[in-house]
Amino acid sequence: MKPTQILQITTLLAAAGSLAMSVWLFFANDGSVDDKLNGIFVGTWVPSILALGAFLVASQRRNG
Repeated sequence: MKPTQILQITTLLAAAGSLAMSVWLFFANDGSVDDKLNGIFVGTWVPSILALGAFLVASQRRNG
């Protein structure tokens, strides 16, 4: 496997994990407002993780 593929897979797994954790925090707990807010907060990580991954992949392709 090439390093770029490993980076892409790792980025997608991290984003999927963040999304799954967000859904779990939002729905699976006792339904308190704090749990819902924590779920929303973790859900906002997904676009940041994907953007970081895209930046790293682009910079890796540019350099080598």
